[in-house]
Amino acid sequence: MAINGEDRISGDRPIVMITNDDGIDAPGLRSLVRVLVSTNLYEVRVCAPDSEKSAVSHSIIWSRPLTAKRVEIEGAEAYAVSGTPADCTGLGLSEALFPSLPDLVLSGINVGSNCGYNIVYSGTVAGAREAFIYDVPSASISYDWKRGDINVDDFVLAAQACLPIINGMLSAIKNKTHPTNCFLNIDLPTDIANHKGYKLTRQGKSLGRMGWRQVEEEAQGAKMLSTMSMETDSGVVSDNNDTSAHHSKDSRLFKRELRTVVVEEGTDLHFLREGYITVTPIGALSQVDVDCQNYYKEWLPKISSSL
Repeated sequence: MAINGEDRISGDRPIVMITNDDGIDAPGLRSLVRVLVSTNLYEVRVCAPDSEKSAVSHSIIWSRPLTAKRVEIEGAEAYAVSGTPADCTGLGLSEALFPSLPDLVLSGINVGSNCGYNIVYSGTVAGAREAFIYDVPSASISYDWKRGDINVDDFVLAAQACLPIINGMLSAIKNKTHPTNCFLNIDLPTDIANHKGYKLTRQGKSLGRMGWRQVEEEAQGAKMLSTMSMETDSGVVSDNNDTSAHHSKDSRLFKRELRTVVVEEGTDLHFLREGYITVTPIGALSQVDVDCQNYYKEWLPKISSSL
């Protein structure tokens, strides 16, 4: 797939393509589309997974063809794809599905935040990262959703809060001043109606530390939600609960548990929890600190000379 990232916004309205990892029917994506369409400022396209693909990171499907099914979403040209978020972005940029490249790719709005080390696991961030890899400006958008604290209508407020950022990016793209060596990761606080403003942050080392517990059946214990948090009020037993394969002497069944959340001060998750809309420029390369490079610069010749 060869993509040329030059000559953006040549038409009357900029083209915005939307993907996500929660699936094409998720409230975050639908609210974002609704808000963008209501402005009448953009041509909106949707290329999103046909089912939830949370925490699939940047995985792609090699082994089979993907299906793209036309879906009716008012004001947008939309397809549900049997692939991952990265697959959806790649297909949407290929000009095999749509007739031209978008000017901007948005991935979200995710149900749950994506900060710190969670960015590594996030399918939402991967949807934007795939566009960045192919030189198309992009941003991932996530909402710090908390069960019981907000309702679906708050995703509309979250989408509206993103409009200044989206318009600013498109203006910079049109003026050819948008940076090409990063993309944006945007996180919105739970109380979006009373957010404290926009805060430029950096990716931290915040992490939800997971543990494992042996269980006898899939419904035992709290459910791990797509937000990488635990649902503690669920007593529902899954209908699809055939665990017979796990009852042999050679097999055991394990479930993840969220043990603690570590928040690094002065970074993205810290400011998100303070009530800010965090805007974090990130890239695709896994670069290390200079100290690590210097250490291995001395270390490698030493171990090589001992062979």
